[in-house]
Amino acid sequence: MSNHQDVIRRLQRANDSKIVLLVADGLGGLPKEPGGKTELETAKTPNLDKLTKRGVCGLSHPVFPGIAPGSGPGHLGLFGYDPLKYEIGRGVLEALGIDFDLGPNDVAIRGNFCTVDESGVITDRRAGRIASDIGAKLCEKLDKIELPGVEVFVKPVKEYRLVIVLRGAGLGGNIPDTDPQKTGVPPHDPKAADSDSEKTADLLRQFVAKAKEVLKDDAPANMFTMRGIDKKPPVPTFEEVYGTRAAAIAVYPMYRGLARLVGMDVLDAGQTLDDQMERLKASWDDHDFFFVHFKYTDSTGEDGNFDAKVEKTEQVDGCIPAIEALGPDVIVVTGDHSTPSKMKSHSWHPVPTLLAAENCRFDAVDTFGEANCLAGGLGQFEAKYLMPMAMAHAGRLEKFGA
Repeated sequence: MSNHQDVIRRLQRANDSKIVLLVADGLGGLPKEPGGKTELETAKTPNLDKLTKRGVCGLSHPVFPGIAPGSGPGHLGLFGYDPLKYEIGRGVLEALGIDFDLGPNDVAIRGNFCTVDESGVITDRRAGRIASDIGAKLCEKLDKIELPGVEVFVKPVKEYRLVIVLRGAGLGGNIPDTDPQKTGVPPHDPKAADSDSEKTADLLRQFVAKAKEVLKDDAPANMFTMRGIDKKPPVPTFEEVYGTRAAAIAVYPMYRGLARLVGMDVLDAGQTLDDQMERLKASWDDHDFFFVHFKYTDSTGEDGNFDAKVEKTEQVDGCIPAIEALGPDVIVVTGDHSTPSKMKSHSWHPVPTLLAAENCRFDAVDTFGEANCLAGGLGQFEAKYLMPMAMAHAGRLEKFGA
């Protein structure tokens, strides 16, 4: 049975159009109290509001209604891949994001340095967001741990994040996260979810035991949790599915890894949104599709900082003129999921989405926010259908059927 990507492959039509997908990570939010405004609705967003007048708005469900997604499924949906079909561990994405040469039989793990007390209970899930140079030194220490029958690689990612890779024969990747997603409890023990992963789970238990000794004097980063334990799956490339030359302009390694997983060209993005806009301009003639990622609307939401998320949202608004100046045929602005500061976590709430193009069927939305998007012309839809809509508005799809 064909899925929507099979149909898109058949309908591809090449032209000179340009598409920009601007992802403000965790964009969606909630008001502080009933009747109030969300972070996006509170922010001053004159450029996005102006863009709504030549576009169409709606709300996207990253997976399907009621499901709070991780960043991996959220972005795969935006790229038009069914996140239920392509379940990919975050460890794989982080490893690819730091350019680690991940083999098909390697098991990759995303790690978070954390703080534990004398009884092993987590008191800070992110170790106070330690600086990247501190995380790198801790990874150097952990990288010296040896396990029987496998190679072990421990690499820094950014701040409190790290990647652990096991390389050897007979390893499975079906092991649930050890991160309990809350403080006041110890990390879970690594436990295999199937017989093929028993060896891996045993090796990880050995690794954790040795790491406790290595990190015992390194508070606040005196332990770590493990997430997204997995092996790299086969995935069709973005160009195969959509026929476009795609580029990713993302700063954080995981999102660079997501782009690399689907075969996008991952470009040097600098460190700031201004750097990203300069890279977009410099690369404009070399690609048809541009994925631009901004992280901090998510991290401020996870920190529970409403005002900071408002400020970061306004920064996103500030880059819209630079994108418009390049003359893209389609601009899409959305998020991979909602991260309400009220909840301090990813949530299941649908995500505000704006698509601007010359041949839009315009709606009555004149300001970009959750309540207005609820009444927008795109309605509510699964995120995996956003790419077909962008392709259609760019004139890149032939008619289906006679």
